[in-house]
Amino acid sequence: MILLFVLIILPLAIKSDYLMHVLITIGLYVVLSLSLNLVAGFTGQLSIGHAAFYGIGAYVTALLMLNYNVPYWATIPISGIITALFGLLLGLPTLRLQGDYLAIVTLGFGEIVRLVFLNWDSVTRGPMGLPGIPSPEIGSYMFFSKIPFYYLILVILIITILFMVRVAESEFGLSLIAVSHDEVAAEAVGVHTTRAKLLAFTFAALFAGIAGGYYATYISFVSPDSFTFMDSVTILAMVVLGGLASIPGVVIGAIVLGLAPEVLRFMADYRMLLYGALMVGMMIFKPEGFWGANKRVRNVILKNLDKSHHLTKRGGTNWPH
Repeated sequence: MILLFVLIILPLAIKSDYLMHVLITIGLYVVLSLSLNLVAGFTGQLSIGHAAFYGIGAYVTALLMLNYNVPYWATIPISGIITALFGLLLGLPTLRLQGDYLAIVTLGFGEIVRLVFLNWDSVTRGPMGLPGIPSPEIGSYMFFSKIPFYYLILVILIITILFMVRVAESEFGLSLIAVSHDEVAAEAVGVHTTRAKLLAFTFAALFAGIAGGYYATYISFVSPDSFTFMDSVTILAMVVLGGLASIPGVVIGAIVLGLAPEVLRFMADYRMLLYGALMVGMMIFKPEGFWGANKRVRNVILKNLDKSHHLTKRGGTNWPH
């Protein structure tokens, strides 16, 4: 509660638009990394095309607002649902693919989406992008400064965290972790692995799409260059460095890597070198991430698999279906 209070009053102490922009950007990164954590962290599916969902949400929102005068608030569920459907479609290959093969599929999906944005000139205006996206309005009040945008991303962030915490504490979340630990064993004790993976991709895409819609109306411009492979890698790095399947860890990872480009701006020539060195160092000395959940996850899995093993012998199971 204290942290929430600090976040609420923070804009009162910050007079710089630049610092407000940094905070808003970090908030976006946290939402994106938490959504990817459902797939890469909880479910253990290597996805390196997450920026595609981010871009789909942004373009859907931009096109609805520019071409059909749809208010931003109405675009939230629309862009979220459309992006979730793409997540469901991408999730279908996970029924048969794992590891490097799945990574290649998600990479290909991300590049296909970017090329569609780049070449569908009649709709997306290609490399020129879509400028002039309106700001949100509440009655006669229009978002004209960064402060209302800050509070909007704060609300989106809180909703995202509450949802992820709920998932982590639910039987569904336990099913995802079981799939990550040992898909064959999870299936053997009654976990519906197909449904678990599809839902993980769907919900991850949903929140990424909502974040993309926010980005579109905040920046007031979208183009294919905003949703590249490197953006997907950056989001994945936040999840890995923060700690797979760890909600606090992913938040920390997003904050650290979100601040890194700004803190190291004076070392622009060496920034990427230091960025890479940090990642290599973390993988060597602290592979579980800043706030890793590996031990906790392993203990939960082993405990429940052991219980399920005994129940299976008696004709039952305690795993969610």
